[in-house]
Amino acid sequence: MTLTMQEVLLIVGMFAVTFSVRYVPIVLVGRIQLSDRVQRALNYVPVAVLTAICAPAIFMPEGTLALSLENAALVGGAASILIAWRTRNLLLTIVLGMVIYMGWRALMGA
Repeated sequence: MTLTMQEVLLIVGMFAVTFSVRYVPIVLVGRIQLSDRVQRALNYVPVAVLTAICAPAIFMPEGTLALSLENAALVGGAASILIAWRTRNLLLTIVLGMVIYMGWRALMGA
């Protein structure tokens, strides 16, 4: 596999943009004293980001709203929420959620 100069420049450009977007806020926040309210709000950022990533894939796997038992992602997501709530074990939640998702998908013939 050989890369063209354009592909190398594209990769370097994506690295520069991705790194600067993440590095600059970390440096600035490290020098600024944030209020307790802002720090508490920042604790919810990972949950909000994960929800924003997962919700469309769970509720709209084909691009339209699918709230039925034929939606394996919805069944797997609901099962994962219940497992996480009952066990508070991240690894168990991920493994069982994927097993339920794949099993339900095989069961439904998708």
